[in-house]
Amino acid sequence: MGPLVPFAEACLRAGHEVRAAVPEKALHVVERAGLTGLAIGYPSDEEQAPIWERVEQASPEDKDAIVVSELFGRLYTRAALPEMLTAVEEWRPHLILRESAELSSSLAAELHGVPQVRVAVTLGLEDVFLAMLRGSLDDLREQLGLSEDGELEGVRRSPELSLAPLSFYPADGSSSHRVRTREEPAPPLPYWWPGDPRPLAYVTLGTAIPQMDFFPTLFRAAVDALEDVPAKVLFTVGVHREPAELGPVPSNVRVEKWVDQQSVLPHAAAVACHGGSGTTLGALSHGVPLVVLPIFADQPQNADRVDALGAGIALHGGPPAAPRLARALSTLLREPSYRTAAGRVAAEISALPPVDEAVHVLEQIAREAAVTH
Repeated sequence: MGPLVPFAEACLRAGHEVRAAVPEKALHVVERAGLTGLAIGYPSDEEQAPIWERVEQASPEDKDAIVVSELFGRLYTRAALPEMLTAVEEWRPHLILRESAELSSSLAAELHGVPQVRVAVTLGLEDVFLAMLRGSLDDLREQLGLSEDGELEGVRRSPELSLAPLSFYPADGSSSHRVRTREEPAPPLPYWWPGDPRPLAYVTLGTAIPQMDFFPTLFRAAVDALEDVPAKVLFTVGVHREPAELGPVPSNVRVEKWVDQQSVLPHAAAVACHGGSGTTLGALSHGVPLVVLPIFADQPQNADRVDALGAGIALHGGPPAAPRLARALSTLLREPSYRTAAGRVAAEISALPPVDEAVHVLEQIAREAAVTH
């Protein structure tokens, strides 16, 4: 839901009614953003376990394809579809704005003749993502009485919004309408380190990874490495974990469940993350260099792009690479070239139109659909 929040907030500011359909465990995200949430189905851990077992046993090049096609394309979609269909049928929205990875909303939109618009959840791999989904929805489409579309041409033709600047993935579809998030005043950071003049490093592995088998081993390895970083370090473990689960931490590290990145990034000298789109773009929009420790999905490509732009360091190798975080973060803090390169990306992002401009695009799409129907 994270990539959709800026667009949902912009629609609210424009006076539109907005409802956000998310799994129950993600309702806190939409409620925190002041949105009305609608709970949709989500598969249990037991249902997901066989697929994750296949992922663990698969070759590196096959892991992402299994996750995308089997989890996103089939299991997640099938679990969410009943509530999604009910929500669309009862509420009759004029437009559905959906994450490109959320496919039950695409089926509901097609079934009920509602225009759909994608928000890119990867930073530049939407075509690769869609290729992995080839044929995933065939059975569901047949059950719904929809015609065959194994190549997802209907989804491919839908308009796309993106928060990524063109330089991040210059080969990405030029049809994307690119905007930047709204600039808000940065709230003060809690004064956790009184009198400590050292720079601030922010370390996060997002909200999904803490719920997987990577916790606590990966997180413990990362925390242990951070003792050698010449900085004060804010480390988050996600809303579903408790800081105490990590045990003792180095004196320069503060562990929290979750913090508003808008309150942290303006004060940060460096960021270490897994390469998720939200943290990566958030850091770059503030001109903060990154160490990217990718785990799966589009994260390795995001890490490589950050590295290629000179705005950070790609730390490949998965969880076993966590002990190298200290050296990489120390390099970012010591070498000004990384912040200079991140600043160039920040300047490009700041030149994009604000997210509120996307509302005009959505309104036009809805009006055109109303005329044709």
